[in-house]
Amino acid sequence: MRLGVMIGAERGDMARKVSKLVADIEWAESAGLDTAWMPQVPNDFDCLTMVALMAAHTSRIELGTAVVPLQAQHPIALARQALSVHAMAQGRLALGVGPSHHWIVRDMLGIPYEKPAAYTRDYLEVLDAALSGPGDVDVENDSFTVHNPTVLAAEQPLPVLVAALGPVMLQIAGERADGTVLWMADEKAIGEHIAPKINKAAAEAGRPAPRIVAGIPVCLCANSEIDAAKDRANRILAEAETSPNYQRLLDRGAARNVGDLCAAGDEESILKRFKQFADAGVTDLSVRLLPIGETRDELVASKYRTREVIGELAKAVK
Repeated sequence: MRLGVMIGAERGDMARKVSKLVADIEWAESAGLDTAWMPQVPNDFDCLTMVALMAAHTSRIELGTAVVPLQAQHPIALARQALSVHAMAQGRLALGVGPSHHWIVRDMLGIPYEKPAAYTRDYLEVLDAALSGPGDVDVENDSFTVHNPTVLAAEQPLPVLVAALGPVMLQIAGERADGTVLWMADEKAIGEHIAPKINKAAAEAGRPAPRIVAGIPVCLCANSEIDAAKDRANRILAEAETSPNYQRLLDRGAARNVGDLCAAGDEESILKRFKQFADAGVTDLSVRLLPIGETRDELVASKYRTREVIGELAKAVK
């Protein structure tokens, strides 16, 4: 299992955020992490732009999006942007995409949120054709009628990962993509629901075994502070639980909330949890650093202690 870190979800003013993104990705690469994943928060930085920024300050680490909402732009536009960023990153982009959630697409953007799985399948048909350039992209399906020439092509493979939680989306991800990017999925949900379905779909489509990227909060703390870490996770990360998609996924696992997903405790406890995810079929773990403390200084110190341990554990989980 490869170990990576989630970067870019923290709030902050624009000027300081740029320097913080650079500092965080430089740490991730120097610590030996395999991947870094940039979430697309609805009211924050563009994640592909973050990848381009981080590519300029690194040379090895894979840079992924987790994830680009499909409804926000045409597949030709996304392919053009992704291929451009992939070239800037010297072939290190992993393009995570997904149909997002009704509260983002319908309530925030004012775009219809109907048949998201069918829309995703149609979108991927165009996106795949555009990423396979150069040449003419000629695709007609229920959602798109596209006749668009392109001169762009990926010199190195550009993996496409699809956020997939339910059976239909997992089928699509297995058949049409290189894997899936997850949030709010615990070991039980992955081992009993996600991994079997996506692996079966990929095998039946004659595709390689898919990547399964799982995002979890992580907090290094005394074992007596584990409940405090879980409480903090539930305070600052619980908004996602309001999505019906995530609620259905939680129902398939043992976790009842994001606090239960948190790998918290001493180094041994965190490593044990990581190995449980690996045993469930996770190929890539994306760590969301979760500091605890009563003051800003305590939170910063907690973050750096957790980072140190993550760097050490990157060697242990391979």
